[in-house]
Amino acid sequence: MESATPVIVAIDGPSGTGKSSTSKAVAAQLGLNYLDTGAQYRAITWWMVNNGIDIDDPSAIAAVAGKPEIVSGTDPKGPTITVDGVDVAGPIREQEVTSKVSAVSAVPEVRTRITELQRTIASSAVTGIVVEGRDIGTTVLPDADLKIFLTASAEARAARRSGELKGVDVDATREALIKRDAADSSRKTSPLAKADDAVEVDTTDLTLAQVIECVVTLVEEKRAGK
Repeated sequence: MESATPVIVAIDGPSGTGKSSTSKAVAAQLGLNYLDTGAQYRAITWWMVNNGIDIDDPSAIAAVAGKPEIVSGTDPKGPTITVDGVDVAGPIREQEVTSKVSAVSAVPEVRTRITELQRTIASSAVTGIVVEGRDIGTTVLPDADLKIFLTASAEARAARRSGELKGVDVDATREALIKRDAADSSRKTSPLAKADDAVEVDTTDLTLAQVIECVVTLVEEKRAGK
């Protein structure tokens, strides 16, 4: 592949919009690095839970936010995440972490710490990077070359999410997604929001392949226009 101009792509949106699958596939297809910022928030949450930090006490969380060493591997074909050298890719997806990640993520000191980490990773990506999260285009990388905001109906998102988590009740999943969106959208520090200059892509009626194709086209157009 000819050496293209490095491009930084921010992909934001709520859970169940196909964000991770899309971001990984686009990065792999275009030879870019990939960063799942949600995994980093899950990783710091996992560390807090494992170390007995009171998740209901923001000051307790803030006091130790700088302690865990979080390392993200950015190969889209096999992204990795470790905390203090321990592979946490599996444990961070478990319910205990999922139920607490919004509370931990809302603590400003946690966001500052993780945001710095994300900016460092993005700036050191030689070929460019696809960074996926909830506040990338607005807060983490406001100067990203391309910002995309994925949306989908709550019903579509719940169906996808419960499909990923076999045997999960769709209605319960939908309620949980709506609750988490409300928590993430209303937090004071870096809420889930669409950047003014982001391209919105509604994935409700699209297949994953169609979403990937749409985003790849947007990135290629951006690269060509540089």
